[in-house]
Amino acid sequence: MELLNILSAFGLSASAGLNAYIPLLIVALVARFTNLIELSSPWDALASWWVIGVLAFLSIVEFFADKIPAVNHINDLIQTFIRPAAGAILFAASAQVITDINPILSMVIGLLISGGVHTAKSAAVRPAVTATTGGIGNVPVSILEDFLSTMISFLSIVVPVFLAIFMILFAVWVFWRIGRRHRDPDRA
Repeated sequence: MELLNILSAFGLSASAGLNAYIPLLIVALVARFTNLIELSSPWDALASWWVIGVLAFLSIVEFFADKIPAVNHINDLIQTFIRPAAGAILFAASAQVITDINPILSMVIGLLISGGVHTAKSAAVRPAVTATTGGIGNVPVSILEDFLSTMISFLSIVVPVFLAIFMILFAVWVFWRIGRRHRDPDRA
């Protein structure tokens, strides 16, 4: 059970790197309405109605802000601080049932995971999409990021082992594609 909680914590904090509020809202709703997640104090505050309301509002604001040209860049700058914090909260809240992991260490791990995902997204993926599509590709990519954040969050809660296998296979595929591109630059 401890391994599943750790895998869940990794998946939730990674999804926060794509969108801070979706995984927080999903965890809050799942904790509020099911027994799949039982949040200990102080993390149980996530399941309160007012926090759920605030997270829902912030999810809507971020959804639209990320789809408007120029506003999406400002949003990414603001999210540079929020997404790692959300990942830290999600990792600590998910892994807290494991008494062997210090809460500060849990938060640092979550911060690094979500911060790494956010950095890859905002420093590499989004600029490449903007440069290659003249900005037209940003809205579909943003929708894809929201979809992936939602799916990874659900899978992290429901099937963390499947998510870990999927993430490993995806990483292998990405490295294979990068290696192939370096060996033969004409292939894409």
